[in-house]
Amino acid sequence: MAEQPQAHQKPHLAILPSPGMGHLIPLVEFAKRLVRAHDFTITFVVSTDGPVPSKTQKSVLSALPEEIDHVFLPPVNFDDLPEDTKVETIITLTVARSLPALRNIIKSMFSRFGSVSALVVDLFGTDAFDVAREFNMLSYIFFPSTAMTLSFFLHLPILDETVSCEFRELPEPVRIPGCIPIPGKELLDPVQDRTNDAYKWTLHNAKRYRLADGIMVNSFLELETGAVSYLTKSEPGKPPVYPVGPLVNMEPSTKADESNCLTWLDKQPHGSVLFVSFGSGGSLSSEQINELAFGLEMSEQRFMWVVRRPNDKVANATYFSGTAQNESSFDFLPNGFLERTQGRGLVVPSWAPQSQILRHGSTGGFLSHCGWNSTLESVVSGVPLVAWPLYAEQRMNAFMLTHEIKVAIRPKVSENGIVQREEIAKVVKSLIEGEDGKKLRNQMKDLKEAAAKALSPNGASTKALSEVVGKWKNKTRN
Repeated sequence: MAEQPQAHQKPHLAILPSPGMGHLIPLVEFAKRLVRAHDFTITFVVSTDGPVPSKTQKSVLSALPEEIDHVFLPPVNFDDLPEDTKVETIITLTVARSLPALRNIIKSMFSRFGSVSALVVDLFGTDAFDVAREFNMLSYIFFPSTAMTLSFFLHLPILDETVSCEFRELPEPVRIPGCIPIPGKELLDPVQDRTNDAYKWTLHNAKRYRLADGIMVNSFLELETGAVSYLTKSEPGKPPVYPVGPLVNMEPSTKADESNCLTWLDKQPHGSVLFVSFGSGGSLSSEQINELAFGLEMSEQRFMWVVRRPNDKVANATYFSGTAQNESSFDFLPNGFLERTQGRGLVVPSWAPQSQILRHGSTGGFLSHCGWNSTLESVVSGVPLVAWPLYAEQRMNAFMLTHEIKVAIRPKVSENGIVQREEIAKVVKSLIEGEDGKKLRNQMKDLKEAAAKALSPNGASTKALSEVVGKWKNKTRN
């Protein structure tokens, strides 16, 4: 970052994203907003999940404004962990085992900037609060998921003490403060097996949420009325919560549109195309890819499908890297599928400019894994959803989007865990052509307007962020 004489006067912030592109991306949007609207300088302290940072991490970080610097933490050794260790355990241990390196980095920030207002971590980074305390910095959480999931995290220590069985075995739905009751089997992945270390570490972080000086959540009142109303009420022992969303990247991609997605969309009728994508980390099995292909074909609707090579072992195969191998062939798709759907469907290898596709007038629906970044992009673009959750908290998101916010249709999964082609065809047709789709589209249009209002100069999310910034600037002055 270029040294400027006045740079030391600007308040400085340290941001520690836990591993995974889905965590880095919303924090990047958050950082850009702080730089543009509040004149901050920022250092991202980024963990790597291998010997070197991933290409995706590097390209996202190197494209940031000059006020946002980044340092990579040295890689952490996991040789002591069993091979089947879950993502949440690895994420939390990456943060815990990086604390000595984090301490050195923050120490050097103080000598460079004179003062660092606060340390911002995301949902699995609470162990870093100990380092912030040593330097008398404020500790904040930026929660990149829903207000519902945040309410669940704050409530988990109580659930842990009062429920003895697995949550999925409960006869009644789980009551999360401010939220629609939800069946235990729809709760996030790491709490589905309470004997696994992933549960232990999720609970460990959840208990430490109360140590934060404040929590910012990437949502807004009109989207999650009950949860946001509950979270923003002050309560002894609960940190203040600030809804600052929807923070998503809506800038045109600088990456070349090699598949000509946008040119292809320009030629399609208004609102006629279903966009199909499972996010930066999602993957499907061979059998499920087959059914999805036949389902899209049977629906007779136009579609654009960002397709990845199947993975028969896990649903989050590209979670850490956020990238998949570029496909030169689609040999895993059903025979003749590409020929039979030519003109009506476009199959894109691995990556597409998602926010531009969602904003395009020809896009009428989004078949999505319900990751929160993608969901928010859909909301700000006013595009209704087919909810197809894969991992993490996506089932919770899908449940809420279908039953409470009512902007999504969720296909039924058959007993063998596969969504069958007939079901896919029915749901896709209903979303693009049917009456149900029309209702969801109207509801999404209202939310799109509410989202724009929340982020406007006098909007609730803008004011909430200004309130947090006021506290950080006071800390710098004192």
